[in-house]
Amino acid sequence: MAKAETPKDVRRWFAAAIRELWPVAVGSLSLRKGPCIRPNCPACASGEGHSSYALYGRRANRRFSIYVPEKLVPEVRAAIQNGRELQDLINQAGVRYVSALKRQYSQTK
Repeated sequence: MAKAETPKDVRRWFAAAIRELWPVAVGSLSLRKGPCIRPNCPACASGEGHSSYALYGRRANRRFSIYVPEKLVPEVRAAIQNGRELQDLINQAGVRYVSALKRQYSQTK
């Protein structure tokens, strides 16, 4: 962080930092196990069940889950990691922006 950083400098830094963060997702990816709807399923009868991945998250203060096909799991994991990095950058940007605003304000007094 530069000592004489302006709010515009922070904006440029943030825009450059997020440029490569795609795809993004917020939530968690979980492997879940459950029974199917088929009668007399051997896997369900043995207690083994069926495994599938799901993305869990929140939207408008409500929890949701969405099925993720196994072949898409690596991409969804990368999106979640990028989402975490984006949240960290947002936190850093807030601190840097407020510091730059305060510095700008004190120079105009």
